[in-house]
Amino acid sequence: MGHSFYCQMVKNMPELPEVETSRRGIEPWVAGHTIVNAVVRNARLRWPVASEVIRLRNKKVLSVQRRAKYLLLELEDGWIIVHLGMSGSLRVLPQPIPAQKHDHVDLIMSNGCIIRYTDPRRFGAWLWSDDLATSSVLSHLGPEPLSEDFNAEWLFARSRNKRTLLKPWLMDNKLVVGVGNIYASESLFVAGILPDRPAGSLTEAEAALLAETIKAVLLRSIEQGGTTLRDFMQSDGKPGYFVQELQVYGRGGEPCRVCGTPILTARHGQRSTFFCPQCQH
Repeated sequence: MGHSFYCQMVKNMPELPEVETSRRGIEPWVAGHTIVNAVVRNARLRWPVASEVIRLRNKKVLSVQRRAKYLLLELEDGWIIVHLGMSGSLRVLPQPIPAQKHDHVDLIMSNGCIIRYTDPRRFGAWLWSDDLATSSVLSHLGPEPLSEDFNAEWLFARSRNKRTLLKPWLMDNKLVVGVGNIYASESLFVAGILPDRPAGSLTEAEAALLAETIKAVLLRSIEQGGTTLRDFMQSDGKPGYFVQELQVYGRGGEPCRVCGTPILTARHGQRSTFFCPQCQH
């Protein structure tokens, strides 16, 4: 095994399917194994790398989980919380490879591999929590979109009297976690709903359709290994194939795959939004 296994290489901010793909990529190499020690070359990330991470010695990893866009490594006495930020990546190295400039954190595993964190922009995070229930970065988050807690009733009830446009509203982590820019645009297209409608204009039927569509689009992307826009790679080195199924995102000016109308682009909440003016109402 002379190759490195790329679990997350993305210049666009990774969204839920990409983080879940990364979780699945590192899990076989981490869960049930022991972190012999951590090598922190640069602790100056978005927040300073937690001292508990820097001092890690001989800690068994019980599980590898995900909450929103955070990766959670469960240890016997607490949790490592990892956020990939804008440009972070995790790689599984089956053998030692000299670190490069932006390789900031290594977890040396008892099975001989290294989990290497690379982050050119240093906007990611390596935090520690004794109890996830009291974690400041997790406590304010809304339900997981693939859970039963996120449903038509939840979405409709919270849309009442909301003047916020639908697209940025769906990207609010207090409403639902992990529905980022790509998947908000795609879900609204599949549901046939315009992104610039006020959230409060949703009918009960539309809320039900949108909740189910969000789940379906995210699940499909996870099945395809996420979305490769620039250089995202799965743990086996293959790209995320969901990019081949994108209906509107990144396709401004191109014909709609359903009706042939040119896809339009708009700016909502400082983010690019893509939609079909014919298929969406």
